[in-house]
Amino acid sequence: MRILFFIFVLLTSINVFAVCPLCTFAVGLGIGLTQYCGIDDTISGLWIGGFTISLIVLTKNWFERKNISFYGYKIIIALAYYGSIILPLYFTGIIGHDLNKFWGMDKVVLGIVIGSIVFLAGSMVYEKMKKNNNGKAYFPFQKVVMPLAPLVILSILFYYLTK
Repeated sequence: MRILFFIFVLLTSINVFAVCPLCTFAVGLGIGLTQYCGIDDTISGLWIGGFTISLIVLTKNWFERKNISFYGYKIIIALAYYGSIILPLYFTGIIGHDLNKFWGMDKVVLGIVIGSIVFLAGSMVYEKMKKNNNGKAYFPFQKVVMPLAPLVILSILFYYLTK
């Protein structure tokens, strides 16, 4: 159901978003790649966190473009996405396993938290830089690079930390 909603949002989107659909696709690709390659759950969590923030921003912007707003809709959107991701992982035993911890926290949850924060921070830094440059990016695809670069850097860092 989420995928159908996401496809609907992409197909009906005309305006440019703070987080672009290309970023969302790239993060989704990163999630699949880490799992396929058997990479540590912390790194997968980073990409899941980035993907979740991307979906939240796209959905929030779609709501605003369609003039749909009600009390707490931003919080409801965020809770719906995080719940739809974390609850299935918990009930299938992927999250919550005692032997799957790093720094005293579940690896997937740690990755999701850190990935969400750095993806959002990268997006916010891009918006600030663009604003300071008269509404223009400093280089081609900066809108994609800024949110994804922290995920790539942290993926490399966690690769060596969890090795």
